[in-house]
Amino acid sequence: PADVTVLTQRDFAAQGDTTLAQALSTVPGVNLVQSGGPGNAASLFIQGSNSEDVLVLVDGVPVNDPADANGAFNFGVYSLADIQRIEIVRGPMSGLYGSNAIGGVVNIITTRGDQQARAGITLAGGWPAQGQGSATLSGMAGKFDYAVSGALDEEAGFDTTPRRMSIYTGQREPYRAKLGAAQFGYQLSPETRLYLVLRAQSTDSAAPDIGGVPYDDPTNFFYNTNLFGKLGLSSALLDGRLTTALFIAGLKTRLHQIDLAAITNAIYTGGRTDAQWNNTLRLDDAGPLTFSSLLFGAEYSDETARGSYLITNGSYSSNFRAAQRNWAGHIGLQTTLGNRLTLTGALRDDAVSSFGNALTWRLGGVLAVPEADIDLKASVGTGFLAPSLFDLHYIDNYGDMGNPNLRPEYSIGWQAGPELLLPAFGRRDFADISATYFQNHIRNLIAAVGYPSVEQNINRASISGVETDYALNPADWLTLSLNYTYTRAVSGMNGPALLRRPQNEGSFTAVIRPLPALSIVPQMQYTGRFNDILYDNGGNYLGTGSSAPGTIVNLNVSYRLNSKFSLFATGKNILDSRFESVNGLQIPGASLLLGIRAAVE
Repeated sequence: PADVTVLTQRDFAAQGDTTLAQALSTVPGVNLVQSGGPGNAASLFIQGSNSEDVLVLVDGVPVNDPADANGAFNFGVYSLADIQRIEIVRGPMSGLYGSNAIGGVVNIITTRGDQQARAGITLAGGWPAQGQGSATLSGMAGKFDYAVSGALDEEAGFDTTPRRMSIYTGQREPYRAKLGAAQFGYQLSPETRLYLVLRAQSTDSAAPDIGGVPYDDPTNFFYNTNLFGKLGLSSALLDGRLTTALFIAGLKTRLHQIDLAAITNAIYTGGRTDAQWNNTLRLDDAGPLTFSSLLFGAEYSDETARGSYLITNGSYSSNFRAAQRNWAGHIGLQTTLGNRLTLTGALRDDAVSSFGNALTWRLGGVLAVPEADIDLKASVGTGFLAPSLFDLHYIDNYGDMGNPNLRPEYSIGWQAGPELLLPAFGRRDFADISATYFQNHIRNLIAAVGYPSVEQNINRASISGVETDYALNPADWLTLSLNYTYTRAVSGMNGPALLRRPQNEGSFTAVIRPLPALSIVPQMQYTGRFNDILYDNGGNYLGTGSSAPGTIVNLNVSYRLNSKFSLFATGKNILDSRFESVNGLQIPGASLLLGIRAAVE
């Protein structure tokens, strides 16, 4: 009973997406904000909630960065070469997933080998000065399955200081991403699989200096490293009625910023060990109750964070080191009443070492009305955000600092709406239309207050809106997708608008196949006006106000030469929009990538 979008490798290829930020930019109810070009920090706002209120999973493992502000996830440093699919669930989900899931959950699922051995290679180059390459080998040999991926992406970049500013110099910000990933599995028995997932990515980028006044700084560099590993065992017991899964996983993040002009050197390192035991027990039918399942499990996680900030002439240095632990248990139930009404419930208790317990829950239902080809869904739930180690303990050279007395954020939210399948012109799936009204109230918001700033629980936020999604299939050779979201996100009940939450946003995508081998995919993204911190053309700080809207147009064309080879051309921002998704930072200009994709089975 939630709004869910699933993106697959087929979607990535059709739209010419190579980064996680690109893939998520057109999802309904989602606003992706990147502070410059590829490799720079990117935040995801789901249904108006804060970016740190989005829980990110890799193969079911939380990967939000404990050393990042508010424990957020940087969507700007992830490649797609090893990703099989991405599931985006919108709405409060802490009753199942715990901290950070106030606004929703993004689950990134990596490639796994199957019985069909296959190899895939992509090579591309383009303007301005960019090159990409990726390769994946997967398959199965007896009881052993494997999937190995590698990728490299290099770009000369653009100057993301807006051209409107008098300080614009044309200084490019280069970008390089390297990825190595593997998943290995062994079938111990027909019902039991032992597996290992490994993923390593490094992303190097440059960015303008935005400390006070944004300006081009050719000496400001960021080096991100992300290491991930998961060892797990999954099994089907009791004649398949019980599915049980046990895993232990580790995450290591490192952000290294060097600013040679300011003679500064900052390193932030985060780590997490996560162990989970999750189960789904299929129950017998009982009268009108059918397709019933009991979900239950437990989780333990241990987070660490370290930070150091050094002005290399010795005038200032600061360090912090901290740790936090969490124990959790959850239980849930799903059943279908009279083959029409599916009901779900979830309850979770988290015990966090920094503040104590957080009990969260979620209830929902979906009513199927097959006579009208319509589903009616509704859900309500609570959420919480544990203070991150960064928020609790950091300190920098300006005197800004964390607050060890922070309390968690809490929320309660609900959503409801229909999904309707409309037949027309002899096509049963001519139109798939959905609409959702959502509302979320958050208290104890964590924010930096004052100058120098201190992290505090300051206020409440009230968020509401309507999310609509339209999928049209008027012909075999044409598919149209359109979504629009209206969001009202304010401080308190009627206070000022929260930063970077546009009231109006939407996207349009068409998949046109005039020939069986030819695919043409135009795409348009619109972001309406939003509240932001403003800078004038001289780079001077103006305070908070309304930032200008923007429209981005992309185009991807691919042609299948034969069963093994395809050619593609990807144009991003082809109309050269100068939209500032963050005021004072301009999105990358027009680019063109030409390449070949090979797939051998």
